[in-house]
Amino acid sequence: MSATATTEPEHGPEPSGAGHLVPDLLAHGLKLVLIGTAPSRISAAAGAYYANPQNKFWRVLFEVGLTPHLFKPQEFPALLALGIGLTDVAKKHSGVDASLPSEAWEPTELRARIAYYRPEVVAFTSKRGASQVLGLPTGKLPYGPRAERLEGAEVWVLPSTSPLGHTYFQLEPWQALAEQLKKDAGSGNSPQVGGVL
Repeated sequence: MSATATTEPEHGPEPSGAGHLVPDLLAHGLKLVLIGTAPSRISAAAGAYYANPQNKFWRVLFEVGLTPHLFKPQEFPALLALGIGLTDVAKKHSGVDASLPSEAWEPTELRARIAYYRPEVVAFTSKRGASQVLGLPTGKLPYGPRAERLEGAEVWVLPSTSPLGHTYFQLEPWQALAEQLKKDAGSGNSPQVGGVL
């Protein structure tokens, strides 16, 4: 009789993606996971992150040097090769933050995904998403790095690239994150993000 041991990896079973409007872009060994609030209706219909042409997300990633060229939303799977992942706090609902029902928020599920994949850095792409997960009001969440960690990952809060937030958008926190990732990669403390950094 042969004894074949099958054990779960030390980080537990893979979280389910059932019912997600836009699939998670997650893998082990990622340098950075960008966490959105919820897909817009346009993104949900397209099955791609930040698909609204008025959203600055893809332009910002390119401008701060996180991507080697300006990606189209449908190219989002190529971010994995750069060491970057994508997910949302609310995976099963779409729309603007104010229209999301209270049951849309899934901070426990998000924490499980982060604990399973163990990225080095997570960055919320809005204060609202960070607020739902970190349990703090948006007014107490300045942009930039946070002292606390999320399931072992360094935490950043970034300005939303949504068209609704254009008036308040600031590029500087995004630049600071990109510079920190480049610095970490250059010091040998961290793997490079896809050779871009």
